[in-house]
Amino acid sequence: MTRECHARFSESRTVQSRPATHPLRDVQTILGHAHLSTTADVYLLEEEAAVIRRVAQHLADREARQPESAPAVAVGYDAGDLGVLFGETPR
Repeated sequence: MTRECHARFSESRTVQSRPATHPLRDVQTILGHAHLSTTADVYLLEEEAAVIRRVAQHLADREARQPESAPAVAVGYDAGDLGVLFGETPR
């Protein structure tokens, strides 16, 4: 294995084994890259399918957390007046 290949292999293993919460800036320092963009360009490549799955899961979780009913009307406001103000259809 050439020196460059060995270095790439070592760097790749370093980044792959880092916890997801470990800042990329720390990885840059450990690997000795002069620019953060070098570290990001080389080591932040992910499969598009993995990114899409993660975003879809985030959106599903966010949807599940949304309240099912509107919050109660604050004291001093009339629910009917607020409905007219916000374009609700009168009942």
